[in-house]
Amino acid sequence: MTPTVVTVQAVLAPFAVYSTGGADITFAAATQTDGDTFACTGRELLLVHNSSTSAPYTINIVSVDDETNRAGDITAYLHAGDYAVFGVGLTTSKGWMSGAKTIRFTASNAALKVAVIRLPAGYP
Repeated sequence: MTPTVVTVQAVLAPFAVYSTGGADITFAAATQTDGDTFACTGRELLLVHNSSTSAPYTINIVSVDDETNRAGDITAYLHAGDYAVFGVGLTTSKGWMSGAKTIRFTASNAALKVAVIRLPAGYP
């Protein structure tokens, strides 16, 4: 089972020149069967939107064993129309980033739309 690679979208630096659409974020349907993954540097945020108008769904961020062999996935429940953001320490903390420097997550339904954004170098 190979997860789908989610393209990381870059956030421009504070004084960068923004063109039309330059701050837009594109969401894609999350993959249910094999999950999704993204390359991480420690500056990423995972954005999740439940596009359903009536049903709740869950997103599961898969943990890896840390230095004391502990693992504990994050499972978040999103009501219809909800948005959620995960990150800030998640991506490079022990127990989350794999040896391949990726984060893996799975969704309970394709109604969950995801985007991964990367903050500019030097932030945070």
